[in-house]
Amino acid sequence: MTAGDRVFEQVLQLLEKYNQEGRPVSAGTDLGADLAIDSVAAMDLIMEIEDRFDIDIPINLVADLRTVGDLVELVRQQLEGRSD
Repeated sequence: MTAGDRVFEQVLQLLEKYNQEGRPVSAGTDLGADLAIDSVAAMDLIMEIEDRFDIDIPINLVADLRTVGDLVELVRQQLEGRSD
């Protein structure tokens, strides 16, 4: 399993509690339309992701997130860009 796959799997785990209808989730799943994640839930999710991955996600980038794939790609970019 690649690091990217691990990021995807961990994001899916965090999304489980937001997937009230138990829909199948893929990279193309729309966060708002398919999972009904509103702005408040989105901020909760972002905070959980920041904690899980020990990253900071700039708030201005959150508005551009539409799909699970967008979210995973943003996490990957933040992980690559952080200085350890």
